[in-house]
Amino acid sequence: MSRILVVEDETAIAELVAINLRHAGYEVTLAGDAASAVQSVDRMLPDLVLLDWMLPGQSGLALAKAWRSDARTRSLPIIMLTARAAENDKLAGLDGGADDYLTKPFSPKELLARIRAVLRRKAPQALDEAVEVAGLVLDPATRRVTRIVDGVLREAKVGPTEFRLLHFLMTHTERVHSRAQLLDRVWGDHVFIEERTVDVHVKRLREALMPVHSAQLLETVRGAGYRLTQANTQAA
Repeated sequence: MSRILVVEDETAIAELVAINLRHAGYEVTLAGDAASAVQSVDRMLPDLVLLDWMLPGQSGLALAKAWRSDARTRSLPIIMLTARAAENDKLAGLDGGADDYLTKPFSPKELLARIRAVLRRKAPQALDEAVEVAGLVLDPATRRVTRIVDGVLREAKVGPTEFRLLHFLMTHTERVHSRAQLLDRVWGDHVFIEERTVDVHVKRLREALMPVHSAQLLETVRGAGYRLTQANTQAA
């Protein structure tokens, strides 16, 4: 489930957007001004921000520029929602760091389509599309992890946290991820969990993948962290 932060000072618009997003399966957090938005992002990095231009305290454009200048939030997907429809405003918004720019009024269907498009470009792990690595298939829509072994489709029994961990690793194959990075991306940024907790869940994930002959895909890189390799060296 993707986390979306809606930064909008008009309560009626914010609630309407939130209802549509939650109905579409997204987890939604609301912020009514720039300060609240900064606090929310500092607390937990969302998967995408819907950002109004005109906000109390600081403009959405200034906020977008600030996030783009910070290493932690540089890649944060941002869609600006604003009544400013002039071409110069749109160019300023995009140049300021927005990934997309949607003018009010807008239809909920168009908003959802824009969100899916931005997430597809910026965060493929947030989508409900099935992912396959070395014959192992993870389907977020059905919450199933399967692989054909000896001509038979077998399912791995994976817990919720291990499922999220596997989903992230399968959408970022061959990259080495530190325990801190995994805590940030899988558990949520700024969570108060010891890094060794990651080791426990990696162990559980390996055990869950053994019946589908895929445990060896999850590699420990000594002194660095973990990675998922695309090379399945074990015969099915």
